[in-house]
Amino acid sequence: MALYEYSAFDALGKKRHGVVEALSQKAAGRKLRDEGLFPTKLTTTGNPVGTAQRTFFRRVSAAQLGVATRQLATMLAAGMPLDEALMMVAEQQTQGSLGSVLTRVRDDVLQGSALHSALQAHPKIFPPLYTSMVQVGEASGTLDKVLLQLAEFTDDQARFNSQFKAALTYPILMFLVGSGVLLFLMAFVVPKITRMLEDLEQALPLPTLLLMSFSKFLATYWWLLLILVVALFWAGQRFSLTVGGRLWFDRKKYSVPLLGPLALQNATARFARTTATLLRSGVPLLTALEIVQNLLGNSYLQQALEVVREKVTEGAGLSTPLYESGVFPAMLSQMTAVGERSGELEGMLFKIAEMYEHQVQTRLNGLMALLEPLMILLMGTVVGFIVLAILLPIFQASQGIG
Repeated sequence: MALYEYSAFDALGKKRHGVVEALSQKAAGRKLRDEGLFPTKLTTTGNPVGTAQRTFFRRVSAAQLGVATRQLATMLAAGMPLDEALMMVAEQQTQGSLGSVLTRVRDDVLQGSALHSALQAHPKIFPPLYTSMVQVGEASGTLDKVLLQLAEFTDDQARFNSQFKAALTYPILMFLVGSGVLLFLMAFVVPKITRMLEDLEQALPLPTLLLMSFSKFLATYWWLLLILVVALFWAGQRFSLTVGGRLWFDRKKYSVPLLGPLALQNATARFARTTATLLRSGVPLLTALEIVQNLLGNSYLQQALEVVREKVTEGAGLSTPLYESGVFPAMLSQMTAVGERSGELEGMLFKIAEMYEHQVQTRLNGLMALLEPLMILLMGTVVGFIVLAILLPIFQASQGIG
């Protein structure tokens, strides 16, 4: 089976675009004509189905998925049949591969598959959270409402992640550029200047001697440092591929000063919002915990949630196992307990998510506001030391001449 991109006209004369799966180009043309489409252009994508799913169907952003989901929910709420809604949404996708994926989903639906089953064939684009909520929506007859909740959830997650990454971009870029400039100065510029200072044939001050020693070390053994860095990176990567190594790294992420607690709060907000969204859509708590456990992407948290899920299976509430895990902030279990007692667990989880997202954003902005001047101060101190080490012997030489 191969994939063919097509341009065609329907019975009303409207132009259509998409992807069709068939054994040959002629079979693809027949399949389109059977669906009431008259192809004007039919070209192969050059990928078999399995390859297309692994490569071509991977580049879809969360923001694009959220917009497409909202469009689909709106069309279904207006009474449009599912296959027509999928086709219309697919045709509106001008970037990435989402349009092609939705076309294949529509084909599967026309062949008798349930929507959630057709979506499960593309796990790189539609995560278990997405397909599980769609399945609940299909079973309850509220697919349009569930898709709207999914769109809101996806938009919120995309917006929060975008703000989080944007806040970290400038300091990281500044650190990399500053470090690169300093290494270049120390390895290539400073050695030429220090050779001139050695020609002065006078006792050099301590800062100059330290600078010269460090510069000579970098100029002579830079290749050794590069090999050491590559070796450490390779060893760390190999260690992280083991079960114990990945667990160790995932646990240490939350022990890093300043950034560790921030990352834990971010994970807590994601856990609370995802669980609340699933519960609001009618997914049972145990199923919701299993889905969230797979979505967190951190083996340390996944291990803790596995224990929580086992205790909930045995009849415990959610708040007590969360507290006993000792992983999540205490506020999560306390507010969860209030939600369980009041019968408003999902509403309380949404409030928890909003609270921690606000805390993360506020602390991240404060941290970045503090980090930027600290980095400037650090870079200024290093540059100042280099300038001082170079100018001191020159001043001494000028005083000796005077």
